[in-house]
Amino acid sequence: MAERPFIYRFTNDLRLDDHAGLAAAASHGAVFPLLVIDEATSARLRRSPRRAGFFCESVRALDVELRDRGSALCIRRGKAAAVIATLAREIGATGAAWSARYDGSAIDRDNRLQSQLEENGLTATIVHDAPAVAPEESAAVRSGDGPGYRAFAPYFEAWAQLPIASYEHPLLLRFARGEAASEALPEVHEFGGEPGGVAAGPVHARRSFERFLREHAAQYAFASRVPADDRTSHLSAHLSFGAISARSIVRAVRDRIADPFMLSEERMSLRLYLRALAHRDFFLQLSWFHAHTTDEPLQEKMRGFQWQRSHRALESWRRGTTGYPLVDAGIRQLRATGWMHPHVRAVAASWLCFDLGVDWRVGRDDWDRLLIEDDLALATGNWQWIAGIGADMAQYPRIYNPERQRRRYDPAGLYVRQWIPELRHVPLEEWYGRRSGSTQLSLSLYDGENYAPPSVEHAVAARAFLRRYREFASS
Repeated sequence: MAERPFIYRFTNDLRLDDHAGLAAAASHGAVFPLLVIDEATSARLRRSPRRAGFFCESVRALDVELRDRGSALCIRRGKAAAVIATLAREIGATGAAWSARYDGSAIDRDNRLQSQLEENGLTATIVHDAPAVAPEESAAVRSGDGPGYRAFAPYFEAWAQLPIASYEHPLLLRFARGEAASEALPEVHEFGGEPGGVAAGPVHARRSFERFLREHAAQYAFASRVPADDRTSHLSAHLSFGAISARSIVRAVRDRIADPFMLSEERMSLRLYLRALAHRDFFLQLSWFHAHTTDEPLQEKMRGFQWQRSHRALESWRRGTTGYPLVDAGIRQLRATGWMHPHVRAVAASWLCFDLGVDWRVGRDDWDRLLIEDDLALATGNWQWIAGIGADMAQYPRIYNPERQRRRYDPAGLYVRQWIPELRHVPLEEWYGRRSGSTQLSLSLYDGENYAPPSVEHAVAARAFLRRYREFASS
């Protein structure tokens, strides 16, 4: 009796190598590759024009890799359950597999899809592919009550000791040759997006990581804090669309750390990079076990805290005209490129939450329209961490002083001047001039209409917020 095919539905896992989902599908039979463009996918891509362009390029690159293997990506548009059930009848498939996603609404959609397919007599398998360590694997070594980890320190301790699974055998994958009509590959205009900008696809993602590991990873400790140094990995978008496996990255970095001839400074940088990858897994498992956190704080005691939904200075934050150069440079970098330096993200998010007291969800959703990367669970975890209502178990939120951060991490103004042309003419010594008792920059920095004065007084606004936070948390 001829072997029946098994459908693999690609989502945010657009590659063939080291792929847990494809391996799971291949265990049932020859794999039939499918991409469903449903309403939820279209809505996510329409939110960010650059994201739409990156997605379309990634899909095109995946199709090229499949064609090199004698297969092709089948494209269908419509509701996922109906599309998969119809395709299964057409090609005689026994079921479908796909990779888990981690924000609350996506988890709900995946669970409903699994139930609908099983009601149609199909096998439906959801696989953890995005994290280096699956949520259940880290949870299995936890000794406390409740699902998963809510604090990063014990999570990282467990994560660092766990082995990383490998699915690096793409040549062993067998693809079905069943005849099924395919619609056209997605085009950027379909989602109101724009072409170009960032190179995408598995080949580019692998080369980018290999170059980072070979040339820049040893300086990560410096580059991750200094925004003018552009030697971070820039893999966030590739990871969010699954063009590269987090497992393969972690294994490669661990192997490099084990090199006995590596300098201690380089080893420290690589360990910090591993910690950043673990932070990504931490937030994914946090959302997996606490799906409600997409819209609610993880910390129960902070769920009734009143954030503002608007502020007179909110638009200045959105435009990058707050009067705080590091914040404004970060926002302008994001608006221009779809990416912002990781440390500057923390400073800019802190300013919104604490200087303005604006709801963290406002900031997350605003940036979601600008970022190329597509990872709502990760964005939620990071925003809650900054806002002091998520997994950060500190007694009070850590409030960044934007001027202190600028002086410490961009002392020569290289990053600020790159993104704020109004400040390129200001002599460096004027950046450090101060009036007695003032916590602001020298007034000469804000000459006429060239650069906006500070829209709020940081010290006053931050103290007022912290006082209100303490009163609520202790009540």
